[in-house]
Amino acid sequence: MDQIESLKLVHTQYQAIRKEVAKVIIGQDDILEALLIAFFSKGHAQLVGVPGLAKTMMIQSLADVMDLHFKRIQFTPDLMPSDITGTEVIEENRQSGKREFRFIKGPIFGNIILADEINRTPPKTQSALLEAMQEQQVTAAGTSYALEAPFFVLATQNPIEQEGTYPLPEAQLDRFMFQLNVGYPSAEE
Repeated sequence: MDQIESLKLVHTQYQAIRKEVAKVIIGQDDILEALLIAFFSKGHAQLVGVPGLAKTMMIQSLADVMDLHFKRIQFTPDLMPSDITGTEVIEENRQSGKREFRFIKGPIFGNIILADEINRTPPKTQSALLEAMQEQQVTAAGTSYALEAPFFVLATQNPIEQEGTYPLPEAQLDRFMFQLNVGYPSAEE
């Protein structure tokens, strides 16, 4: 397939995705366009806006339309890095009777990851997600686990003025291709 045919295919898929998501989300055309640009460019995006603007529904709808494995991580003040990446547990091997470590994958192992209210958790936990975004892998107990492609992180963030938020440092904001400010729909919408 030559480059022109590839571009036509991407354009056709883009139009089909927009049409399907529009069945669920009214308006927010610019936001959806930017999300799809980030996805097709293998970037990540951050959605900023007050609660109740259907940010989560838009991301879930996008994953459903594209038939990708969706995972949602609700960021809270008590969330630990291993709650995102996964952890090792000790189990007894039934055949040998010996105890062994087994890695249990965390919710970061999906195609479209919703990091909901990322600025509600402390920086140490934020950095676990952001490291996976950059490295496309998770390391636990010296073993690296590759994240399946496509790997697309969409983070929602409440306005920084709200109580109980931890602003993302500039170095971490750099992991996102776009910061999209989600507003209220227009009266016509």
